[in-house]
Amino acid sequence: MCKFLHLSLLLFGAFFTTCARAESVLFLNPGSTQEAFWVSYSQFMQAAARDLGIDLQILYSQRQPELTLAQARVALQGPNRPDYLIFVNEQYVAPQILRLADNSGVKLFMVNAALTSDQQALVGERSDRVGSLVPNDEEGGYLMMKELIRLHPPVARNEPIELLAFSGLKITPSAQLRERGMQRALAEHPQVRLRQLVYSGWTQQRAYEQAKQLFARYPNVSLVWSANDEMAFGAMRAFSETGKNPGKDALFSAVNSSPAALQALIDGRLSALLGGHFTLGGWALVELHDHEQGVDLEQYGGRDRQLPLMQLIDKAHARRMLAMGASPNYGVNFRKLSAKGRPASYRYPFSLQTLMH
Repeated sequence: MCKFLHLSLLLFGAFFTTCARAESVLFLNPGSTQEAFWVSYSQFMQAAARDLGIDLQILYSQRQPELTLAQARVALQGPNRPDYLIFVNEQYVAPQILRLADNSGVKLFMVNAALTSDQQALVGERSDRVGSLVPNDEEGGYLMMKELIRLHPPVARNEPIELLAFSGLKITPSAQLRERGMQRALAEHPQVRLRQLVYSGWTQQRAYEQAKQLFARYPNVSLVWSANDEMAFGAMRAFSETGKNPGKDALFSAVNSSPAALQALIDGRLSALLGGHFTLGGWALVELHDHEQGVDLEQYGGRDRQLPLMQLIDKAHARRMLAMGASPNYGVNFRKLSAKGRPASYRYPFSLQTLMH
């Protein structure tokens, strides 16, 4: 018989269910319920959990690291602990969560941003850490910048191409890596001049306010690089208010495959769009489900892996992804992805192509 155990924390309540054979997983979502990316991330995890028979609970921390830590403390030190805790090293909270997990009996898995090399050296090896999955953020920032430059109309040899860049939070690993990728692309194209890079905290409103000033300061900007979709929309709104058209008078890029971003790409307002990493949490659940059944993840590609999930999305992909989002399980049979009983040569097929079959 199932018993419902009640856990409450600040404004959030979560229910863990203890049932035969269903492992319980808590995901500490660092984002807000207003962010399309983190909501779609949770939805993909919920689809995986339904398919795999996992008891999944999700708590949002509304981008407040202190709230993430409070949630982790209750989950790891309270009476009703999950079997697994999935979390993100957002704003470098991972070492504190690992400390809270000491002797908790809860198994740990990191997604999106894992330990930095400095943190890893301090933390050392831990038996309770099952593994991590992270996307190719640096490569993503690079690909997006290269695509924007490729699409820019030809200019005279000595004429500079002016660029503005909107990044997330300075202390977020994914923002730093995407920025590094952008700088790598710029080093290959000296004609493109980065006029200013600003930190908009991943939010549309902040990017809009900054962009209003920046477009007045730099009227000749023709490329705009944004580390997520919300900031791109803020910059596009400010650009439109100057009487110019995004996609025509300047080319805009974004990361994330939210319905609004996919539609903006189809409409031509966004010129370069990168996405696919919203699937990371779902893929993590496939690995945890295998781990629970005794599968050795080291045999099938390693405990800690970077996945090339960030890919350029074209208009045909965008149309298919919009249609797919309406299907309750995204058209994926998560159980079929299991490594259980597979030969050692098997590799989890975690990619955007798995969704696109």
